[in-house]
Amino acid sequence: MSDYRVGVVVGSLRRDSFNRHLAEAIVKLAPPEFSFRQLQISGLPLYNQDDDATPAAPVRRLKTEIADSDAILFVTPEYNRSMPGVLKNALDHASRPYGQSAWAGKPAGVIGTSPGSIGTAIAQQHLRNSLAYLDMPTLGQPEAFIQVKEGLFDGAGNIGDEDSRKFLQNWMDRYVAWVKKHVDKH
Repeated sequence: MSDYRVGVVVGSLRRDSFNRHLAEAIVKLAPPEFSFRQLQISGLPLYNQDDDATPAAPVRRLKTEIADSDAILFVTPEYNRSMPGVLKNALDHASRPYGQSAWAGKPAGVIGTSPGSIGTAIAQQHLRNSLAYLDMPTLGQPEAFIQVKEGLFDGAGNIGDEDSRKFLQNWMDRYVAWVKKHVDKH
């Protein structure tokens, strides 16, 4: 069993999402004492406070998966200069009812990729604002706004180009240290 369990939230529902590829590739850069599990957000109904007392099965599952995670890694695209609605919906569901947030205290990392020239900078900033409110200590540096370009991923699903791999290895090393700093395993 791994020492550190990380829940991965991919903010895209698209099967062939660049961010899903990034999530699958970057976790390979983590040390063996870290395990990663993608948390499923695609089946969540739209958040409605009227349902807080009797949440749907996908909501209960998500909250349990978060509770079973030591930390969370968010990998998000940028839609219309913000985070995708499906990601915001997941944040809302797992933070409710008020005072019973599954997210609270979980150390977080935020990363994303996009073909656009600014990567996912604005989406990440919006997400970070929400995570601060949700009491999730979030890795601040280095920031990683990855631009999708030819060769970013190789045929085996790894980070393909050397410069990106070095940068993302540094990012993962810092995220690992961040998680260890915030998760007491003694």
